Amino acid sequence: MEQLRAKFATYGTISEGAIKDLMSLFRPHSYTKGEYFLREGQMAKNIAFVVKGLFSQYYASPDGDVVIKRFFPESYFAGSLPAMLTRSPSMFAIRALEPTETLEYNFHDFKSLTEKHHDLAAFYIRYLELHWVIEKEPLEISFRYDNAKTRYLNFLKEYPDLEPRLKQHEIASYLGITPTQLSRIRAEL
Repeated sequence: MEQLRAKFATYGTISEGAIKDLMSLFRPHSYTKGEYFLREGQMAKNIAFVVKGLFSQYYASPDGDVVIKRFFPESYFAGSLPAMLTRSPSMFAIRALEPTETLEYNFHDFKSLTEKHHDLAAFYIRYLELHWVIEKEPLEISFRYDNAKTRYLNFLKEYPDLEPRLKQHEIASYLGITPTQLSRIRAEL
């Protein structure tokens, strides 16, 4: 729980009352490698704080290719926020790439707490601003206009300790290239 408290503190000060109510929502969960936190088409309800391990968020393209959208290593929050906000089925799956320990909470219970605790509402706004606006826009531009080598270098900056934990095809899927192209890029560096 200390790791979780520290994560919340990075977004600002949260009162002890809000922390107490918030911590009452969290439930520990374990996932084996390959197990799903969320399946594509499933109604999303929970957010998972990754204590230990690694998730990937992906979808299957119409031709059957797996397209990894994001990784969630330790200290990241994983979930399908758009699906929860719209109360619609998730367009993505989230699966454990290694044994993963999480602390999970119901998103709508959390949203109720933001009405009771304004500091939690401020946390939620700061989280959305940082991760869904400030970080997301340059990443979208990069994936649209940068070459594969630049995208790979950006991946190394975004996830500095993740490369040794991933298979080559997982990194290539995230970058939108083939494993062979990734091998060539690595050989150039």
